[in-house]
Amino acid sequence: MQKTAIITGASSGIGAATAEQFLARGYDVISIARRPSPVQGVINIAADLSTDDGAVAAAQACKAHLRGEVGQIALVHNASLMLKDSAASCETEAMMRVLAVNVLAVNTLNRHLLPSMPAGSSVIFVGSTLSEKAVAGAYSYVVSKHAQLGQMRATCQDLIGSGIHTAMVCPGFTDTEMLKQHLGGDTDLMMDIGSQNGFGRLVRPEEIAGVVTWAHESPVVNGSVIHANLGQIEH
Repeated sequence: MQKTAIITGASSGIGAATAEQFLARGYDVISIARRPSPVQGVINIAADLSTDDGAVAAAQACKAHLRGEVGQIALVHNASLMLKDSAASCETEAMMRVLAVNVLAVNTLNRHLLPSMPAGSSVIFVGSTLSEKAVAGAYSYVVSKHAQLGQMRATCQDLIGSGIHTAMVCPGFTDTEMLKQHLGGDTDLMMDIGSQNGFGRLVRPEEIAGVVTWAHESPVVNGSVIHANLGQIEH
């Protein structure tokens, strides 16, 4: 039976690196994203996960690729939206945009895809160091990532006995386009932030991808939070 990895946001960064590593392991890889994945061999499903209709359509398109006898599936929730905002400035519309991508789309994809996922499958959440702590200026993102951690744990409990496991991988500051955009393209600031760990550099996307693939293959981590931050220095 063919194994499949379904990855949201595999058009760049951690998602694209994760797609490469699953392909190298012989998986069929499906990317759900607004833009095509640059990784050769990926099945691209164009979708806007900021709307429920977009998430439903993406799930249905995935299921069309899962006909016949389905092998284990890695469902990797990687797509994310990060805005610059604060508790005093975050408008309801902005909060809903972030929650739609980071929480509600996850819920919709799970609801539609879990019934098609056999034992041996996994639901892996790509969280953040901000899933368990907070910084100023990323209010809606912090709220959504804390909520996503609760999603992972609740999903674990609801899947007990199914043979499907969950985990959340929490990257530290990683060399991705999203981080660059959040910092306004300030490369010096990006390097300074990246130095605040035990190795003095940014995490590489392929390092997080390696943790994601390991988590999928390791049901012993069911319900666990996996910190992948090079030993972040606490302040």
